Amino acid sequence: MLFNSLAFLIFFPVVTLLYFLVPHALRWGLLLFASCFFYMFFKPEYILILGATIFIDYWAGILIEGATEPGKRKRYLSLSIIANVGVLAVFKYYNFFNNSVSGLALLFGVKNMLPVLKMALPIGLSFHTFQAMSYTIEVYRGKQKAERHFGIYSLYVMFYPQLVAGPIERPQNLIHQFREKHSFDYDMVMSGLKLMMWGMFKKVVIADRLALVTDRVFGNPHKYSATTLGIAVVFFAFQIYCDFSGYCDIAIGSARVMGFKLMRNFNRPYAAISIADFWRRWHISLSGWFRDYLYIPLGGSRVSIPRMYVNIMIVFIISGLWHGANWTFVIWGALYGVYYIIGIIARKIRSNSAIFTGIGKISWLDKTLQIIATFTLVSLAWVFFRANSVADAWYILQSLLSVPGEVARMVLHHSFVSDAPTSPFKLLECVLVIILLEVVQYVHAQKNINTLLAAQPRYLRWGVYYAVVLAIIYFGIFENREFIYFQF
Repeated sequence: MLFNSLAFLIFFPVVTLLYFLVPHALRWGLLLFASCFFYMFFKPEYILILGATIFIDYWAGILIEGATEPGKRKRYLSLSIIANVGVLAVFKYYNFFNNSVSGLALLFGVKNMLPVLKMALPIGLSFHTFQAMSYTIEVYRGKQKAERHFGIYSLYVMFYPQLVAGPIERPQNLIHQFREKHSFDYDMVMSGLKLMMWGMFKKVVIADRLALVTDRVFGNPHKYSATTLGIAVVFFAFQIYCDFSGYCDIAIGSARVMGFKLMRNFNRPYAAISIADFWRRWHISLSGWFRDYLYIPLGGSRVSIPRMYVNIMIVFIISGLWHGANWTFVIWGALYGVYYIIGIIARKIRSNSAIFTGIGKISWLDKTLQIIATFTLVSLAWVFFRANSVADAWYILQSLLSVPGEVARMVLHHSFVSDAPTSPFKLLECVLVIILLEVVQYVHAQKNINTLLAAQPRYLRWGVYYAVVLAIIYFGIFENREFIYFQF
């Protein structure tokens, strides 16, 4: 079920109302039933796959906790991880690796005999797989008690707000909340609804409006000029942010209305001053997952410098592969690994150059230049994330080198982009909503907007709320577009 659908507009208030009406002892059952219904709205049969992994991980947690021999505990954990990764490997990566092997085999004149599997990827498979794996790993590490209540554990994996696209929660944060009694709290309800409203605005007013441009341009990049490609690259950077963070806002907000607290998943990532800072702000739950369960176990930064660089590359390449079974995603991840390593190497050089040029003494200018440089690198990486193929991505990146010349010619001849995929007015709308987004986020970072509104008269406060709702209704793009991260 899509958050931006009529079905959810009915589903959410009904489930929330029932949640507060039924006795506390029955609430877990209501939420589990609602979550199953929510998931089956996409493709009903895939709930069987989810149910099988839930059953395996539930018993793995109990067996890990009950085992006294370290060898047995490790074996139970390994079986759980193999089961989860195995499902991912079959549904998400089998055809990718099979096709790659086929291409390699043809170079040697050999025919690959393995069949191609025709099956759709279960919605949000990577998300609930990683959440389930974090549970068994935490039980193995002794940081989480094994959950004996099968329904509660199932709800931990299937909780509908964050089931298909996160945030990827840790068991220590979420499981205990299903046992706590949440009474109706006006402040929590209003806070959650306002966050949902803002998330919906980001999705249907900003992200889906930008998609009208980016889908056309990335769908056939050879048809467009360098300037139009550059506009599409910048637009996609904001589209994917508003799409994914919008989903997370709705997820966190809908859980908050019922009294649940989910972790923050975004923190103004385009205000980052370095690639390392960007990944501390973007998809925080996934970055933390890879740090705690892959980077640190590999040795993290406690090893030699060359080995640390290898660890960084492994993490980012696997992160890229996690996002999608395509070489574009692998390159996207590897590119971030290179960015990250260069950032470490060049840290002292950048600092010394800032001192030498005097820019370091002008803090706002220094920070602005760092933000622009980081955003540029991130936007270039998004090209591989969005492009349909490596060839398309490479063509777009080569074309971008011609942007300064094209822009200069347009200024001299007082002309506009001639091959824009939409009208100048529609492009202006896109620019304006991006500016609005940045202004709101900047103000919120300086002083919480909810606090600012709370200090205003009631008529002004509610006027703002109504204005946002009306903007969603009248300016939203309602085409039932899936959230981008649903494909992962």
